[in-house]
Amino acid sequence: MTDVNTPVHPAYETVREVTPFASVVLCHNPGLMELDGTNTWVLRAPGSSTAVVVDPGPKKHRKHLETVLGVACEVELTLFTHRHHDHVGALKRFRTMSGAPSRAYSDEFSKGASRLKDREVIEAAGLRITVIHTPGHTADSTSFLVEHNGQKAIVTGDTVLGSGTTVLDPRDGTLADYFNSLNRLIVEASDAVMLPGHGPDHAELGPVARFYKQHREERLDQIRGALDALDVSAHDAKPMKIVKKVYADVDKKLWPAARMSVKTQLEYLRTL
Repeated sequence: MTDVNTPVHPAYETVREVTPFASVVLCHNPGLMELDGTNTWVLRAPGSSTAVVVDPGPKKHRKHLETVLGVACEVELTLFTHRHHDHVGALKRFRTMSGAPSRAYSDEFSKGASRLKDREVIEAAGLRITVIHTPGHTADSTSFLVEHNGQKAIVTGDTVLGSGTTVLDPRDGTLADYFNSLNRLIVEASDAVMLPGHGPDHAELGPVARFYKQHREERLDQIRGALDALDVSAHDAKPMKIVKKVYADVDKKLWPAARMSVKTQLEYLRTL
């Protein structure tokens, strides 16, 4: 039974412990793409004097950064899951405030340290953190498997969300990569506590990742059906026309985001 004084999602600018070595601070930046807001994860083994911070958040949210630093105290390292502004926007300010180096899968967001490498193991804040490159949402999307005393948790960024579904960014995200990343997460971290970039955490990643895979396969079948109904090929189809048929029951405010995913799904079908 949850104590009435224990914060639950969403709890803005409030430190909420999820596991003995992972706490979250939810930034007050709700939006269509950000859902309730961006989760900043503070990782630290019990008794450690330093912490690892993942995704300090967007620009112009100083109170959020101060709250994060209040629980993190000394930041040993800042990690980024991917390049989107609501995750990396605070990079410069947080680096100034914390003095900590930052690392991402791209050189652009790696400051004072080298870029991340797939399967690299980071020993920091009393934890073992394995880097898992999980492209699809974006090309640089990365997850972090965190282990301590036989317990596991995985920070998934926007690859698997706590609610809703992930938008695939057509600038560099691909559905083929996304399917591969979901399969990899299912194999390597099904039993890990899921710590997403947006939305509430989950006790296990596996059921959520499998649902995501099934949902994406169902959407793909729906797009195939829409192409047949419109008598058009994936190569010639206009993404918004597909959105109007496949996402007819979805709030039109979400159609621009749906169009992004449809573009990547059409590109995937063109390769088959």
